Amino acid sequence: MTRPDTDAYQKGFDAHLVRRILHYVRPYLPLVIGGVLLALLISLASPLFALIQRHAIDSYLSPLAQGQARSRDALISGLTTTALAYMGLKVVEFALQYGFILTIGYLGQNVLRDIRADVFGKLQRLHLAYFDQNPVGRLITRVTSDVDAINQFITGGLVSLIQSTFIIVVYVVIMLSVNWRLALISFTVLPVLFLATRFFQTRLRDSFRVTRTQQAIVNSKLNENITGMLTVQLFARQKRSALDFNLSNRALLSANENSVKWFSLFMPVVAVLSQVAVALILYFAARQILGVDGVVAGAITVGTLFAFVQLSQQLFQPIQDLADVFNNLQAAMASSERIFGVLDTEEAIQDRVGAKTLPDFQGRVTFEGVWFAYDQSVTGTTPDTDDRWILRGIDLDIREGESVALVGATGAGKTSVTALVSRFYDVQRGAVKVDGVNVCDLQQHDLRKHVGVVLQDVFLFAGTIESNLTLNNPDIPHERVVEACRYVGVHDYILSLEHGYQTEVRERGATLSTGQKQLLAFARALIQNPDILLVLDEATANVDTETELRIQAALERVMRGRTSIIIAHRLSTIEHCDRIVVMRKGRIVEQGSHRQLLDKGGYYARLHRLQYAQGDAAD
Repeated sequence: MTRPDTDAYQKGFDAHLVRRILHYVRPYLPLVIGGVLLALLISLASPLFALIQRHAIDSYLSPLAQGQARSRDALISGLTTTALAYMGLKVVEFALQYGFILTIGYLGQNVLRDIRADVFGKLQRLHLAYFDQNPVGRLITRVTSDVDAINQFITGGLVSLIQSTFIIVVYVVIMLSVNWRLALISFTVLPVLFLATRFFQTRLRDSFRVTRTQQAIVNSKLNENITGMLTVQLFARQKRSALDFNLSNRALLSANENSVKWFSLFMPVVAVLSQVAVALILYFAARQILGVDGVVAGAITVGTLFAFVQLSQQLFQPIQDLADVFNNLQAAMASSERIFGVLDTEEAIQDRVGAKTLPDFQGRVTFEGVWFAYDQSVTGTTPDTDDRWILRGIDLDIREGESVALVGATGAGKTSVTALVSRFYDVQRGAVKVDGVNVCDLQQHDLRKHVGVVLQDVFLFAGTIESNLTLNNPDIPHERVVEACRYVGVHDYILSLEHGYQTEVRERGATLSTGQKQLLAFARALIQNPDILLVLDEATANVDTETELRIQAALERVMRGRTSIIIAHRLSTIEHCDRIVVMRKGRIVEQGSHRQLLDKGGYYARLHRLQYAQGDAAD
């Protein structure tokens, strides 16, 4: 489950985070400059409409209504010209708005792409222990919702902040120049609006933080249930899962309702305050128009009054937009903290300076006093008696071309051995060496391209059978694919499909049997590593006897000249191996050939008798 403390964010503004966001904006500086210039032009054009309306009222409409001496035709002609100028300015504003939205849209989408690519690339490089500790749903939220929140801040926040600031400054200057008394009267509402904005901003920030936390929890639960749908349906947990999801879903609903509640209060407050400003303008302007309290009648024209009402209402819009910017800012701060938290995660497994390659790969694997634990808090100084140790002082030398089987009860540490050969994890004590070189001193890419792994739980990507076999590597010829599939005995099955090697594979290979997926995974390992180290992890655990015999026959051919590490619960599958290493509770307790270990009558012989006794009972 997503932990709330890892998804919450307390501060409303963090200059360091903003600078890091702007780092992604820097490559698109021309778009930024273009957007700012367009925003400035829009800011200058917006208040002109009220001034044109003022001119039309005072210069043409009022004289026309009062029947003043100027000719009616001249007034109508002037009014027509003003209307055309008004419409022309609207066309210009349309063009400016179109260019502005297009520019900012391109900016936001490019930044969105760059951040998403960086996060995805970082996830590709992180060590497996990171994924053991972080739910998939949370990581998906980082790449989708959190990245989108930053995009909203850039497109609807950062540039809007600049534009709104421009507009406010322009409106204030124009209002003061037209009539400074009415301007000051309308500005009296602004302190109240500022205090109201601060009040609601705090509440909205808190509710938003809770909403983001609950959203991550819902995403995690959704991913877990979809991924584990077979288990859910097998144990008839649909209702229980639905109830559990409903609790999280309702918590998200409650958080969103709280946000809506505060926002629904904030909007009317701003609207009411804007109308209060209009009421004040109407009251004081009317007194000046009528000449009340000794003021000369007509000190303010009707056109000026109309323009001021328009300007004051339009002034409140960018102020209201600034409040929305604060919401976008809060969203961006919360999301960017989590995104940069991923980007700043230390890559525990990374190439050292001067990491080597093995141009003449032989395939010798050596474990020298290896102590290992998956728990990252375990260090080399942790006592030997600590229960978190998975491997305890392993010494093992596998010669090049030798086939070695690892056997033992579940939890004995067999799979950990294969993970350390590929350097998916680093040991806390001792060293794992390949061809006499510590794997920590080798380039990860070079090491792993020599290691083929067939896992018990086969993962197939959405795509064709051939794309899964080649992992979309265009350099692998089709002939090599066919050759590997013939080796494992899956070629005829593939040809029996409607589209052969171009048959579409559904997500996770849902349309294939367990045995078929195992054979495809075995072929994939051979294709990627045709001549090098082969590591098998219980590859025959879930296949029928016929398929198992087919894999065994293929193994006998491909293991010749290759270092092979095989893990299998079925002892019959590893009887032909050069050596069998028996593990128990993280230690090697026996090793030798199948016959030697049986003659010894130790732990392996007991496992062998127990397994065959169970087989006879089943028969």
